[in-house]
Amino acid sequence: MSHNTYNKMWAEAQESLNGLLQKETEEKSQRPPKDHLVVFQMLATFYIKYVQIFRNLEAAYDQIVHPQKRLIIRQVLDGVMGRILELKNEMVELEYSEYHYFDDILQDLKLAPENIEIPIPRYFIKEKLKVLKERERILAQIMFDAGMYDDEPKKRVKLMLLEEAVRAIQIAERARQGRLRATFMKQIYLEEKRERLARLQGVKGPDLEAAAVCIQRFWRGYSQWKKTLQIREEEMVFLGMIPPPYFQKPSISLLRAQKVDNLRCEIQEKHELDFQKALVSIKERVKEIEGPDIKESLQDQIRQWFIECRHMTGKFPDYPDEEQGGSAALFAEKTPEEVAAELAAKEEEAQKKKGKKKGKKEKGKKTKKGKEKEDEKKPKKKDEEEEEGWKMAPSNFLPVMEEGNNKYKDVWQNRDEGWNFSQEYDPELIKEEKRKEVEEEIRVQVDELMRQELKNLKLAVDRETDKIGRKGKKGKKKKKGKKGGRKKKPKKEKDLTRDRTIDSLYQELVEEGILIRARKVKLSDYVGEYSYLGTTLRQVDVEPMPSLTDVRQLIALYGILPLGSQSVHEKAPLVKALLLAGPAGVGKKMLIHAVCTETGANFFNLSAANIAGKYPGKAGLQMMLHMVFKVAKQLQPSVIWIGDTEKTFYKRVPKAEKEMEPKRLKKQLTKILKTLKIEDRILIVGTTKRPFDADLKPFCRVYKKIILVPRPDYASRFGTNMQNLVMIS
Repeated sequence: MSHNTYNKMWAEAQESLNGLLQKETEEKSQRPPKDHLVVFQMLATFYIKYVQIFRNLEAAYDQIVHPQKRLIIRQVLDGVMGRILELKNEMVELEYSEYHYFDDILQDLKLAPENIEIPIPRYFIKEKLKVLKERERILAQIMFDAGMYDDEPKKRVKLMLLEEAVRAIQIAERARQGRLRATFMKQIYLEEKRERLARLQGVKGPDLEAAAVCIQRFWRGYSQWKKTLQIREEEMVFLGMIPPPYFQKPSISLLRAQKVDNLRCEIQEKHELDFQKALVSIKERVKEIEGPDIKESLQDQIRQWFIECRHMTGKFPDYPDEEQGGSAALFAEKTPEEVAAELAAKEEEAQKKKGKKKGKKEKGKKTKKGKEKEDEKKPKKKDEEEEEGWKMAPSNFLPVMEEGNNKYKDVWQNRDEGWNFSQEYDPELIKEEKRKEVEEEIRVQVDELMRQELKNLKLAVDRETDKIGRKGKKGKKKKKGKKGGRKKKPKKEKDLTRDRTIDSLYQELVEEGILIRARKVKLSDYVGEYSYLGTTLRQVDVEPMPSLTDVRQLIALYGILPLGSQSVHEKAPLVKALLLAGPAGVGKKMLIHAVCTETGANFFNLSAANIAGKYPGKAGLQMMLHMVFKVAKQLQPSVIWIGDTEKTFYKRVPKAEKEMEPKRLKKQLTKILKTLKIEDRILIVGTTKRPFDADLKPFCRVYKKIILVPRPDYASRFGTNMQNLVMIS
């Protein structure tokens, strides 16, 4: 596809987004709905439409090579991702369930379940591909040097009693001897048969015709057997039961598409590099050419403001401080009187702050009667809230999307790009942006000069002295004296490995088997069918079993999207820990490997069986956790896996597992979760097949998001087989 196709796709996505933003603002202005079903229908409709926009924007961002367009698309794309997570959180809080079913809404919108599949943005991996390859090379080298390099996963060894092992060996040996004895007896029988036939027929001379017939018979049988095998193979290929002979060979069209994709990535990198260089060079050029004119015009405007204020008020004004915006506050299309009134109002606000402190002390002295009156009022407030209806929580991503949408309207919607066939950066847009930056830098310099000039004018004309600086200094000293002793500084964590580098910590964790290599598995490899009767079952008060598609969606929403984007992780509802619960063999560990593969995350294994005997004692445990989370934060995103996590929260440790000390991490996990900040892209993922063995109170305190991973149902199994047959044929 050409870049025009993806420009149209981007335009359509922006148009849909513009309509959605208008609907969201209309919903805020309208009366909040009270009906639970109406609220869910509204949230689900918004969610589905945002997912469609997300899919189009992700494709456009991956294909477009224009660096300035990609900046705006990226901003809107991250905003849409975050808004999807916010809407998902609203639906969870509304229905108290992680699983939602949209089959009735999809039917109304005439969409298929594939249209609401959460796409994984390809820039998660593409933009740090070189870093990931280098890290993979270092990890492989460390494992090879330590003798840990093993391509095949280790198979579990089943423990057997001595008697069972002896019996199995005896059975296998008797079977081997029986097969040898049978082969030997068959050979004796055939020899005796040949001797018996020779005695009956007598010895005859060689018959050439009989020999030729015998050779023909064997050759015809062999050739027909070969033809039959070929016909059978063709029939099986036609039925889709076996892959065709050319199936393993790469398709020419796929090779061509891969080549085009690689070329596009190279062009994107080149254009981005040229764009970054142009930002510096064009700014320097603007500063050199237009800087003196900007400086002179600012000085003339500020001097004109001095004269107008002198003429209107009878005296020279006070120059705004840097905190008030400096001279930028003077050019907001306001008269000198309005500017002077604003400055006076800000001074009054500063004085009122002092008066508020006295008011707080008076409020603290309340009588018992006042408290009783407040208690009587509380239930009335609750009733009022119930009458008001449901309200949506404020969004952190709507302003981001609105800003990106406005940039698209102002700059790109009607812009003529006939001259830019190669889709390189637009220098005029850079000039407009850098001109503002240069003006702000020059404004700061001009403000310093004009403050001194105003001071000289006051001394020469009004005989005034500048007393503002002294008052400001006195006020600051008083504030420091009052509040300095009361504020407690937050305690800084001790760095137990201050003298060590990240590379050495990384190597040690790899050698100890705590930092391991994730298998290359994509989330799309976790195949499952959509639940088509979810809404129908819920209408008759039957909770449907979640489908594998629902599980895949939750992994993408709670695991992949926040870990892949820093801006989404910082503003979206925070998920620090995730629990995957389900029977053995349903793909829990595969999903964790998929999260690491799709985001390029490091994979740490803190399972009880893996850390048994490593870093013993309390100090050793503290050192291990410190190293793990220091490396995880430094090389984020990171996934920390705790397999069989119910063992960490055992009510009673079985005798056979006491030496393993499975509860080592129980007290530390809650403390660790508190230390994780918004900017730390670290996800703790636990897997369990026996959650009922754990002490549920601390267990649920750590894992607030629990995803049930069920066994595949008939539709998923049938759909998987059909998909394989389609791929083969």
